Amino acid sequence: MMKVPNKVVVAEVGPRDGLQSFARWISTDDKIAMVDLLSDAGLPVIEVTSFAHPKVVPMLTDSEVVLERIKRRPGTVYRALAPNVKGVIRAIESGLVDEILGLLTVSETYLLKNQNMTLDQAIESAGHSFKLAEQAGINFIMAVGVAFFCPYQGIISDKAILSVVERLYSKGIRRLYLAASTGMENPLQINRVFTAVRFRWPDIEIGFHMHERTGIASANMFAALDAGATSVEGSICGIGGGIVMPGGMGDIGNLPTEDIVNMLNRSGVNTGLETDMVLAAAQEIQGILDIPVRSYIARNKDIGI
Repeated sequence: MMKVPNKVVVAEVGPRDGLQSFARWISTDDKIAMVDLLSDAGLPVIEVTSFAHPKVVPMLTDSEVVLERIKRRPGTVYRALAPNVKGVIRAIESGLVDEILGLLTVSETYLLKNQNMTLDQAIESAGHSFKLAEQAGINFIMAVGVAFFCPYQGIISDKAILSVVERLYSKGIRRLYLAASTGMENPLQINRVFTAVRFRWPDIEIGFHMHERTGIASANMFAALDAGATSVEGSICGIGGGIVMPGGMGDIGNLPTEDIVNMLNRSGVNTGLETDMVLAAAQEIQGILDIPVRSYIARNKDIGI
């Protein structure tokens, strides 16, 4: 029998993960409008922007301005990615974030290509970042990306994944999520790894970030929830999810937040969100970004909510 938490936190990453690899510049005003719509829909966590180096993520060079001008909904956590210590310092000094997201990948090959770090360096950086955030009184969560399958290395072993979690744990980090970054993962693998993490470190708060490529991202999501994940991450309208692949950028695709909310609500899982409100936000954002519909629920509104 499948077991799922009584409540699941649905974190929204569209304004950051969705827009960072967008094909064209999105104006600051449109970014602010997007975040405000997500706030109005009641999303409990919104990943607003990134404090990565502007040359690395040129689409989000207006991070401080966006964070200054968004409407703040009581109860919503406004998060920003800071992939290294310099980014963390910048995020702290801005005084504008409720939560900082660190980043590394289990695949060292990918880590070297994406962040120009060895795994040892990335673990040390994560520990330093966590301590800086803790000293500043800011929540910190660690993204463990390319956790199950790497486009360069293939399948990542359970041992390698658990080793990274163990090393982060030794640095004091108790909040993290594992990311199925390539869409090549499978539910049995996901369930097995999450079960092992929860068994070895029951005090860890663990979430799941999934990308869609082979049509089983939603199955992977339920496999993670069954094994103890308490939060999942989606991107409104399914935007973003592009990752560096051999030969260039691959459009893997985030799972649409509106579909995630619909699936969980229909399954009787408490998300604290109303499907129709999240769908309405997605439809408005679709117009702002001038993009086609990607979510099932937006394309099949006649099935009812």
